[in-house]
Formats: sequence, structure tokens, C-alpha cells
Amino acid sequence: MTAPIGVSDADRLQAETERLLRFGTDGRHPAGGFAWLRDDGSPDLDRDVELWITCRMTHVYALGHLLGFDGAVELVDHGLAALDGPLRDHQHGGWHAAVGRDGPTSSTKGAYEHAFVVLATSSAQAAGRPGAGDLLADALEVQERHFWDDTDGAVVDAYLDPAFETLEDYRGANANMHTVEAYLAAADVTGDRVWLERADRIVHRFVHGAAGGHGWRLPEHFDPEWRPRLDYNRDEPAHPFRPYGATVGHAFEWARLALHLEAARGETATQLRSDAEALFDRAVEDGWDADGAPGFVYTTDWDGTPVVRNRLHWVVTEAVNAAAALYLATGEERYADWYRTWWDYAEAHLIDREAGSWHHELAPDNRPAASVWAGKPDLYHAVQATLVPRLPLVPSLASALAAGRA
Repeated sequence: MTAPIGVSDADRLQAETERLLRFGTDGRHPAGGFAWLRDDGSPDLDRDVELWITCRMTHVYALGHLLGFDGAVELVDHGLAALDGPLRDHQHGGWHAAVGRDGPTSSTKGAYEHAFVVLATSSAQAAGRPGAGDLLADALEVQERHFWDDTDGAVVDAYLDPAFETLEDYRGANANMHTVEAYLAAADVTGDRVWLERADRIVHRFVHGAAGGHGWRLPEHFDPEWRPRLDYNRDEPAHPFRPYGATVGHAFEWARLALHLEAARGETATQLRSDAEALFDRAVEDGWDADGAPGFVYTTDWDGTPVVRNRLHWVVTEAVNAAAALYLATGEERYADWYRTWWDYAEAHLIDREAGSWHHELAPDNRPAASVWAGKPDLYHAVQATLVPRLPLVPSLASALAAGRA
């Protein structure tokens, strides 16, 4: 089965990949790592260097290097140097969430950020970059020691101190979702199936368990006993990382990851696939054109009523990816139709041909906005939306490119 694109579409996606990669080439922060990018692609040097941004950009340029993008290799190595330098906590282990001119500016150690360390170093290793393998081994050791909870089959969320001594009274789906992506990548480059098995346990907990138990609207927030906290952040519904309610884009992202997992296990027509289809259908029903205007709302209440109606670019990228993945898995034309519909929407409203990259946020009337996200901080979601439709479901993106599967 091939992706829902023809040769001309593949050429268009490749051109978009290259356009996005060019946008981020000035993102190096002189203090190490990658800066938050403004709307025009210039680095915002007044902001701290954030671990998740540096990791995502290192991952993206590892993909770019594997695609033959000129200059990508220097950007990968720049990111790796930061992960082995100012962002690394040489005293307590792991990595600092953010660093400023005078050193670390955050005392927390989060599973979300550390998942991206695994992803970045896995991709860099697939790209053959020196030092990536050692950093990956260290990142996986941190996962083993501090984040993976074998009893629960998931990762804990965040420590409130740099020494990994005090856990926050919170467990979250978002960190676990990105951990699945990271573990699948790590399994590919290390050959160690323990990471595949752990990804499997996480997916089954959240997709079949949590989402399936709530009408396929996935609870995002939990207490330490994994009881859903359905009212969490009701007073801050547009939180960029922990919003209230069901997050439409995450349903698409989990659906795609379930299909990657199915393919990695070598299975077909499993519960994973039917769960992915259910997540996808619920997200489309609740999120697309939900308020009379094209686009996806950011979040909904537990009955599907839109809560935050602004449109975020990453939601569309994950919808595109999920549609492509489901078409690859099932061959059903409806997924190809949705894929084309959402790319048309992106072309009409999100892709910024003048300033570059994609608008990261739109208001409900589809005009550029910045209430949740300011600027165009990184390239992760948009670049992956140009690659997932033209790569197989397995192995993960960097390993597929390294094997010449594009």
C-alpha cells in the first residue's frame, strides 16, 4: 500500500520540507542549543534556551541531513554539543529544562523534555553523528532510572527538583505520548525490543484504556494513582502543554502512534488499528469545522463542545499524519480524502509563503493569532507532516530515511 500521494505530491512535500528547513537555519543560539524562532525565523535571544526546542530542532535537522539538506549536519552537531554541554546536568544527571545567560533557569526535570532527548539522539545516531550513541545511552539510562514506572506501564511526569527526588503530584498523557514516539525510535536504532514493549504498554494504557473508557475523548491529566482529573486547568483552558478538556490534536497523534506500534510489532488488523480509527473519527467529529468555520478547534469539553476555538498548526499536521497512516494501514479512500482536505486547508490558511514556515496559531476566523503560541518556535510538527505521508509506518522516520525508504 502506498501513501495517498502521487509523484507530483511527493515532489511538493519534498519542496515544503526544504522550505521549512531553510526557515530554521538561523536558529542556533550563540550560548548553545536552539533559540525560539520569531515569525520571520530570527532567533529570540532574550528567551532562555529550552531543552525541548533544542531537541526537536536537532531531530529535525538529523532528518534533514539524511535527506541531503545542505548545512543540516552542522546544525545536528550544534544541538548535540548543547545536549552534552550547557543543557546537561553534570551534577545530578539528566538535562536542564531551560538555561539562560547565568545557567539553569528551571529546577524541574520533566518526562516531556527528556522524551525529546531520546528522540533527538536516536535520530542523530541514525544519521551517523559522532557522540549521538553515547548521549542516547545516557538518555535511556535516565529513562530507566527516573521516569519509567514498570508497575504502571507508563512514565511519571515531572520532578520538582534537579536531583530527581520529589515527584509532582501529577501524571500526564502528553509526556507519555512523546515517550512512545521516542521509545519507538530508540528501539529502531538500538535493536533493544524493551523500548518497543514499553511503548506498547503506554499506548494500551492511554488509547484503549483511558480514551476508550471516555467515549474516545482522551483524558490528559491524572493523579498519581492514574485517576483522571477531568477538571484540571479548567481556569486555564488554553494552557500550551496542559490544557483543560480533550485535546483534538493529541487524538490524531495517538492514533498515528498506535499504527506505528502495530507495524513495529508486525501485526495487522489488531485492536490497535480499530482503536486508532475510533480516535480519529471522534477527533474529526468534535474538532473539524466545529464552530462553523474551517479548521480544528484546540480543545473540547467532555461532551464535545469546543472550549478553546483557536486553531493551532500542529493539530492540522497531526491530522494529516493520522489520515496518511490510516490510509497506509487500511487502504480506505476516506482517509485519503481527509488527507487532501486538510492539506488544502493548510495551504489556504497556515503555510506562510511570505515570512516562512507555518503560522503556529490562528484565531477562530483563521487570521494569525498568538494567544497560545507566539512566533514560530520550531519546525518539528510541520516537517514531520511532510515526511510521514511518504514513508512507511515502520521503522521510525530517521531510521526509514537512513535505510533509503523515502
